[in-house]
Amino acid sequence: MIHKEEGNLPRYGMVIDLDKCTGCGACMVACQSENNVPFKENETNKLDSITWMRIFKVSNGEPFPGTEMVYLPRPCQHCEGQHPGHPPCTSVCPATATDYDHATGVVSQIYTRCFGCRYCMTACPYLVRYFNWWDPHFPADTEKYLSPDVSVRMRGVVEKCSFCFHRFQRAMDKAYYEGRKELEEMEYQTACTQACPAGAITFGDLNNPHHQVHKLKDSPRAFRLLEKLGTNPKVYYLSSKKWVRKACDNEMGKEHNKYRPKRK
Repeated sequence: MIHKEEGNLPRYGMVIDLDKCTGCGACMVACQSENNVPFKENETNKLDSITWMRIFKVSNGEPFPGTEMVYLPRPCQHCEGQHPGHPPCTSVCPATATDYDHATGVVSQIYTRCFGCRYCMTACPYLVRYFNWWDPHFPADTEKYLSPDVSVRMRGVVEKCSFCFHRFQRAMDKAYYEGRKELEEMEYQTACTQACPAGAITFGDLNNPHHQVHKLKDSPRAFRLLEKLGTNPKVYYLSSKKWVRKACDNEMGKEHNKYRPKRK
């Protein structure tokens, strides 16, 4: 634990090692269970599914035997924006239903303010926001297993990853009763971080040099999705493969274009 200087507030973020990720989906299941993510009676159309954490399969575009693939988990990137505290989604919301918490760096979503205009979904370049087209459905006795710390969203509102912010609030309450103002690294961890069997996800305070994420984000293997847009996301990725870093910034070289499907 360290005492932070004035103005050096926590910035909670995540580092995901793509060289370790196996694409098992444990992070997706843990996220859905922890945050009461709803699902439809018929989930055969996955384009309509709500998945705060989604895993993508990325290929280098080479034919066999040179084919390589990685799995890329994608939560909300919790962007800072080109100007700190102004990510693209919060700048366009007319109802201030989404907000940037300057004390933590977390981009929140206030469901009771949202009236479903979906401007934030249009502004987000990472497609991390989902619209509730239907009333939430929890079959049989699954309602008994809903988390009491997370509200169930109604039809007609937008939702997204919150870095399990209710866990932060719970940890801060515990620290307050113990007479502390700061949290230890492991006191606030997201569900996906704890569920990953490969240890590919690391979570913590990016501003705290004692936290593992602070060290990992400065690795020569580190990069961020679509970094050229200037959104300054707080989710970093690690990969030793050069083509992965290029693909995730949409800068694949000409040598890969010949293997892409051509437009008609």
